[in-house]
Amino acid sequence: MTINEKETQKPKANYLIDDESKNINPEPQTEDPNYKAAGKLEGKTAIITGGDSGIGQAVAIAFAKEGADVAIGYLESDQDANYTKNRIEKIGRKALLFKGDVGQESYAQEVIAKVMKEWGHLDILVNNAGEQHVQEKIGDITAEQLERTFRTNIFSQFYFVKAAMPHLSQGASIINTTSITAYRGSEHLLDYSATKGAITSFTRSLSQNDEVIEKEIRVNGVAPGPIWTPLIPATFTEEQLKDWGKGGAIDRAGQAFELAPTYVYLASTDSSYVSGQVLHVNGGVVING
Repeated sequence: MTINEKETQKPKANYLIDDESKNINPEPQTEDPNYKAAGKLEGKTAIITGGDSGIGQAVAIAFAKEGADVAIGYLESDQDANYTKNRIEKIGRKALLFKGDVGQESYAQEVIAKVMKEWGHLDILVNNAGEQHVQEKIGDITAEQLERTFRTNIFSQFYFVKAAMPHLSQGASIINTTSITAYRGSEHLLDYSATKGAITSFTRSLSQNDEVIEKEIRVNGVAPGPIWTPLIPATFTEEQLKDWGKGGAIDRAGQAFELAPTYVYLASTDSSYVSGQVLHVNGGVVING
C-alpha cells in the first residue's frame, strides 16, 4: 500500500514545544556578524531543504552573502521562512519559498520544476531537512514515527536528488546533512540515528555513481555535532539538556553559523578535489570515518 500524507504521523505529534525560533531561549544564532564574503558562489543558484531555521537558515544566509540566489524548502514555520527570505533579499540576492512535506516525492518534483522555471539553472542542492523524536525504548517507536522519520530524513534526499539530477549543472555540488549520531549512535534517537547512517552511506555511494561522475558533480556531507537549533529544545526535556553539548574538546554546544562556512566550502570550487566525504563539525569529538 502506498503511504500518503494522511497516513503518516503529524510532524510535531510528540514535540515538547513548537520548533520555531521565537520559542527558543536563548535564540539560536544563525549569522556571524564578522563573516567576510568573497564571492565564492557568485551567480549560482541553490536549493536548501529545511532552510527556514537552524542550520539551513545559517547556510542560506551565508550562500546569499557569497552571491547565490537561494530557494528554501520548509514544512510549517512561515515566520522563520519569511525572516530567512527577507534577510537574503536584504543582502541583495533572490529568494524563493516552498512550503511542503519533503517526505512526499511530488513536493521535490514541484520545487525543482519551479526553480528551473524561475532561474533556469541549478548549481547547488543542500539536503538538510530533518526531524527527530526522543524515545526511551524501541517499543515506543510506532510504525508511523518510524515511517515519518525515514521519509523526512532519507527518503527526501533520494526524492530531491532524483528530481534535480537532469537539471543540475556540470560541476554542481550536492551536500547532505548527516550527523555525529551516524558514527557514535544515540540511545534515545534510534530511528533518527539509523537515518543519519543511511545518509552517510548514500552520500558515499552517490559520489561513485556514473551519472554523477559524468556531470562532474561533487557529493559530500556534513556531520554536525550538538548544534543549538529550534529542533533541540523541541524534542529534549530540560533534564536531558542539562549536559547537552558537553564532552568534546571545545565542551559546549555549537551555533548554526559555525557550520555555515563548511557548506560554503563544499558548495564552492574551493572543494574541487573533494567528493564522497563527510566533514565533521562537532566541537572536537574525534570520529573515525
